Amino acid sequence: MTLAVVLLAALSAVLAAAVAALALCLSAARRRERAARRRIAVLEADLDVALRPRPAATPAERAVRRVVRTATRVREQGVAGLLQSSLEDLQAWAAEQQQSVASMASSDGRVTLLFSDIEGSTRLNERLGDATWVRVLQAHDTLLRARIERYRGQVVKTAGDGFMVAFRDPEAACRAAVGVQRDLKRTLDPRLRLVAPVRVRIGIHTGPVVARDGDYFGRNVAMAARVADTAQGGEVLASEAVRAALDDDAAVDLVEAGEVGLKGLPGVHALWRVLPRGEVG
Repeated sequence: MTLAVVLLAALSAVLAAAVAALALCLSAARRRERAARRRIAVLEADLDVALRPRPAATPAERAVRRVVRTATRVREQGVAGLLQSSLEDLQAWAAEQQQSVASMASSDGRVTLLFSDIEGSTRLNERLGDATWVRVLQAHDTLLRARIERYRGQVVKTAGDGFMVAFRDPEAACRAAVGVQRDLKRTLDPRLRLVAPVRVRIGIHTGPVVARDGDYFGRNVAMAARVADTAQGGEVLASEAVRAALDDDAAVDLVEAGEVGLKGLPGVHALWRVLPRGEVG
């Protein structure tokens, strides 16, 4: 009887260990599945951008695209419609030639602006020293510019660790921003992981601006800068205007970040945290 009890206890222990091992294996498999799904979502999103037609960047490209649209209108509207449309196209083309400095504006005259800087940059500079800090900035700039170029943004200006970037549409700006944050988390560059990982805060806003001498001015520029000032390191914040302008199938998710006052701007403003698609929750 005692031997049976001992054997039963041993069997129970073996079964418990097997169940525990199975639970660990199942948990690990679920983690791998979630990671694989996130990677698939990122790859699908990147493929979508790669296959999406690039917006016309020059007056010449826009003129060619108008020729194609005009040919379509010939079929739909006849010769009278063609003549009227052609005159309108010529007038629009002349206006674009005169306003080439505003080439980043969307069809409705809006520009999406992204501001970024390194959280606690002054303290980091003091702790690391100027020589090391310059190397950190070089790595930071290289990483940001790679993402900006990938999503066809235009660096308007930089100041120290701060960037001001213009995009043609809000989704491109949002995807570039979350890409920057993802790259910073994954980088193995020692210059960006010296004392602690470099943390960048990013703000995005969209709206009409005044373009002059390769720069942008106006209330919406100030708005974008203030949104960035509100962000924490590692965070991307967007304005309500960005949320409203994004398509339902945009490859990013937005999470409400609350309403805040922004320095120098009246009232309170709703802000949204921008995340890669599928990471909410």
